[in-house]
Amino acid sequence: MPVPDVATSLAPLTTLRLGGPARRLVDAASAAAVVEAVRVADAAGEPVLLLGGGSNVVIADEGWPGTVVRVASRGRDVERRPDGSVVLTAEAGEDWDGVVAATVAEGLGGLECLSGIPGRTGATPVQNVGAYGVEIADLLLDVDLYDRGTGVVRDHVPAAELGLAYRTSTLKGRDDAIVLRVRYLLPGDGASAPIRYPELARALGVEPGERVAAAAARDAVLGLRRGKGMVLDAADHDTWSVGSFFTNPVLPEPDAPAEAPRWPAGPGRVKVPAAWLIEHAGFRRGRRGPGGRVALSGRHVLALTHRGDGTTSDLLILAREVRDGVRHAFGVELVPEPVLVGCVL
Repeated sequence: MPVPDVATSLAPLTTLRLGGPARRLVDAASAAAVVEAVRVADAAGEPVLLLGGGSNVVIADEGWPGTVVRVASRGRDVERRPDGSVVLTAEAGEDWDGVVAATVAEGLGGLECLSGIPGRTGATPVQNVGAYGVEIADLLLDVDLYDRGTGVVRDHVPAAELGLAYRTSTLKGRDDAIVLRVRYLLPGDGASAPIRYPELARALGVEPGERVAAAAARDAVLGLRRGKGMVLDAADHDTWSVGSFFTNPVLPEPDAPAEAPRWPAGPGRVKVPAAWLIEHAGFRRGRRGPGGRVALSGRHVLALTHRGDGTTSDLLILAREVRDGVRHAFGVELVPEPVLVGCVL
């Protein structure tokens, strides 16, 4: 496989439009090509960075000193089971929202609440992607992985082995297990997952717990996300972000601010909205960072946005201000949701 030895800017390959150059960039158009590119780099002693849609990554201004393998594999398959359920198989490089849109168009429900989330399908189990009351953990059947340590492709690794939890898994932060293919188990009808999220239930005019047509739920989710600047638009700097920069803290109930909204998160624990903590620590929508080059979104304080001509360092300065402000106001430590590459918060 030819590997160009020419530095390539990574900024245009990320939704933040930030990040320095990679020494080498390889586009891998199939699972086999992903494996081969990684094997070649490993044999050469090159550091490897896997990149999908660039929607959940913050890359240092210095860039990446080795090979970036951009996962561009394509392909979907639907298998209907005798019990009426459906197994959806998708290659890791498939655009995630494209997968969701296709299932809805084919009359399948289950994924519609995850509409509008940018990135590639292979990232969904790594991050245990979730939104509007649905998580990948609710739907994931298994994955195919390339184990760099053994050089073996492991097929049908069950979801139960992946340690799926709130916005994380045993795959997150690792570079030795690469997702090649993902399978989801869907109910097989055209109805949505139960509408659990109050904001979405209000938008649909239903009670929490009801199911609606998957297409109606998708339209409502996309409307809500657009209102928060969470649907990518190259002309709108409010969408130049990684989505929610911080996860919602899960705390022992006594440690949660008394006045803060909360949701149950297991025995003795509650989840507190990071957006509420940020706003009540004194940060407002549109707050600017260094030189005005980065800012909190004008529509959603959880999104840190790039306004143009900025740097990753600019973004991290603003992120630290927010994190430290919340810590000072409430004693709560905010944790970044995206993967930080070559940089720290």
